[in-house]
Amino acid sequence: MNLQGIVAVSGKPGLWRALAQNKTGYVLESLDAQKTKLIANLSTAKLAALNEITIFGLEDDIKLTDVFGRMKDAASVPAVKDDGKKLREFFYTVAADHDEEKVYSSDIKKIISWFHILKDMPLFSEEAPAAPVADEAPAAEPEKEEAPVAEAPKAKAKKAPAKKA
Repeated sequence: MNLQGIVAVSGKPGLWRALAQNKTGYVLESLDAQKTKLIANLSTAKLAALNEITIFGLEDDIKLTDVFGRMKDAASVPAVKDDGKKLREFFYTVAADHDEEKVYSSDIKKIISWFHILKDMPLFSEEAPAAPVADEAPAAEPEKEEAPVAEAPKAKAKKAPAKKA
């Protein structure tokens, strides 16, 4: 899934797509039907890119994209307003090794609500852009020793004599 450019803004519900960047922050557009525009000032708003979010795990942190992938493969995803125990049980099926003490029920509700927003979007089914892989370098030529280049002496700047007033 390609979650590049999708962010969550602290204090704002839902998810946002980063459209552009200006001097003070980002121009964002909501992913809901209203397509609300927002200018997020970096000095006051906290932005979290979905492709960089991790969930506390018992041994290692779990990437949110991995959890979304397991949720996509799950038979049914509960609604956000379902019972907290039901949500926690479902979350154990998609992120079995999450840290129960550090992952709160509000976090689970937020992740499930994000999934419901993203599941029908085309970006959710497309592949993430892979990092460019460097091709193998051609056979290295034997290195030639180069003579050290002597540095030219730096010219000293002369100060103009001070004018008397």
